Amino acid sequence: MKKKLNNHKVAIVMGSQSDFSTMKYTQKVLKTLKIKHEIRIVSAHRTPIRLYQFAKSVEKEKFSVIIAGAGGSAHLPGM
Repeated sequence: MKKKLNNHKVAIVMGSQSDFSTMKYTQKVLKTLKIKHEIRIVSAHRTPIRLYQFAKSVEKEKFSVIIAGAGGSAHLPGM
């Protein structure tokens, strides 16, 4: 049986608002492809509880893909 993915979405995760200047291109591609997505700002250093809550809620919120990146910080995608 084939699983329906029409209510699934992509999470674009970044550590701060300033990272959007890098991650906006990801959003542009997803919009062009008409893929549902949400942008989240989750700082492993400034908002560790938010990071934990996001990770815990991924399945419930039906995120099928998580794209994590940052403008100048390399630790976020590893978190």
